[in-house]
Amino acid sequence: MYQALKPSRSEFLPIRQLTCHLRSWGQPDPVQAPLVLVHGWMDVSASWQFVVDAMAAERWILAPDWRGFGLTKAEGPPPDSYWFPDYMADLDALLDAVVGERPVDLVGHSMGGNVAMIYAGVRPQRIRRLINLEGFGMPETRPSQAPGRYAQWLDEIKALRRGDKALAGYSSPDGVAQRLMKTNPRLPQDKADWLARQWAAPNAQGKWEILGDAAHKVVSAQLFRVDETLELYRRISAPVLSVTASDDSLSIWWKGRFTLAQYRERIQAVPDLHNAVVNDAGHMMHHDQPAELARLIEGFIAQ
Repeated sequence: MYQALKPSRSEFLPIRQLTCHLRSWGQPDPVQAPLVLVHGWMDVSASWQFVVDAMAAERWILAPDWRGFGLTKAEGPPPDSYWFPDYMADLDALLDAVVGERPVDLVGHSMGGNVAMIYAGVRPQRIRRLINLEGFGMPETRPSQAPGRYAQWLDEIKALRRGDKALAGYSSPDGVAQRLMKTNPRLPQDKADWLARQWAAPNAQGKWEILGDAAHKVVSAQLFRVDETLELYRRISAPVLSVTASDDSLSIWWKGRFTLAQYRERIQAVPDLHNAVVNDAGHMMHHDQPAELARLIEGFIAQ
């Protein structure tokens, strides 16, 4: 099994009716900006371990579990759906609690990349450097889709209550590891075995459950507005590095409804934009090529 070279520390903080799990490496530095890593949908903060291990320099690194993922838990009953602005508000509250007004270097993957981009447009003064790892956003929508989207949201909440959206359980962490490798064929066995024990945990019956709330599978009630997104991108004052993988995930996911070319056109709205590609990698580039990604991150934030 993979052995972490730089073991993380865990702490739990009261944030916005949450008990927020925060993973950290290194020690606070009065000069160097904190490096904040935010994970994607159905992922966990431990997923950054391979990248952290590959970094050449020691620094203070913070990685939270988003609400409803990993070890972050809501106070009281879990919600029956999640709202995207809450992720941004959670990040804002977490930075208030841990780093105060200090600007941070922010890295976001996938859903976390989307949150990071929006947050940087709303709170530009809090971001020194921003690295977006395939935080693509969503296909463009039209107002005429709103009635159907609201109806879909209501129907999926009912399905969640019936248990139709429950996440699969596994008899052992080996089953979780096999699932991870099936999803990402580039993931080697040793890393899959290690990740499985971070990505899932045994329940009272001994079944290994994914550490993600099934309510995350409920569709958003809100349509994705490209015009709003572009306005937020224009407000970002930090230099931004947009990193994509050599595999074109968008063509697989959206079948032409949203393309890599459209994403690249959108992100041109960022005033200070830089681009990079990680070769021999898919969407989970932090698992596929952690050393190359660590090199890109360290090089960009050192500028």
